[in-house]
Amino acid sequence: MTHETVPLYGGHLSRRVTVRDLRAAKERGERWPMLTSYDMYTAEVFDEVGVPVLLVGDSAGNNVYGYPDTVPVTVDDLVPLAGAVVRSTSRAMVVCDLPFGSYQVSSEQALTTAIRIMKETGAQAVKLEGGAGTAESVRRIVDAGIPVMAHTGFTPQSVNTIGGYRVQGRGTDAEGVVEAAEALEAAGAFAIVLEMVAAETAAEVTKRVSVPTVGIGAGPHCDAQVLVWQDMAGLRAGRAPRFTKAFGDLRGALTEATRAFADDVASGTFPAEEHTYH
Repeated sequence: MTHETVPLYGGHLSRRVTVRDLRAAKERGERWPMLTSYDMYTAEVFDEVGVPVLLVGDSAGNNVYGYPDTVPVTVDDLVPLAGAVVRSTSRAMVVCDLPFGSYQVSSEQALTTAIRIMKETGAQAVKLEGGAGTAESVRRIVDAGIPVMAHTGFTPQSVNTIGGYRVQGRGTDAEGVVEAAEALEAAGAFAIVLEMVAAETAAEVTKRVSVPTVGIGAGPHCDAQVLVWQDMAGLRAGRAPRFTKAFGDLRGALTEATRAFADDVASGTFPAEEHTYH
């Protein structure tokens, strides 16, 4: 197989997935999955399955660190997580978020943060949120040789300004989302995450930009789809966003295993002779 025809999902690569692979996949109409990952074991599993892109997201805030949202997450929070994911994979492209407060001050701050993340984690790309207003930061980072995945539509770091978790790109707001995506592509972004965007608008963006679009609550017409892995595997409790789907019951399996362990300890049946040294 040539470089251009190796499938992203289920293909056999002796190297990491690159931005060129993602562009080629869009050109041939191949859709691909993306997942978050924050630790070595999930990273190993996802890489073995062949998920081509793993995101060390600031979603660690409300999926690892116990925060109510992503706003409190810092670069110091993400660097060790991203390093673990990189060291535990060999095929997937690892993308690390720029968390809130690490790039909004200026394009120079954005570049400084991106350089730190690349040097200290070994990630292959960074991701940042925003519309056309972040295009200069994207351009500055890309010009320095760092691939940037953009993120527009609903941007969780701006949840307080947006006024909650609200669908973007409906009605008269649709063109604004399209224009933002076009500006981010022009600035050099190699892919664009579209979060909680009306499906028709996401389809229009996907048609009008030449880089892959990655949907999360943006309908079926994006080039790729991403989910937080705890949502995908059925680990989280409580009400889940409409756009998620649990493809397993990891919470149920973990509950059952924990109860079995605790019961064996309480009854004195663990550890047994086969678990004991003499």
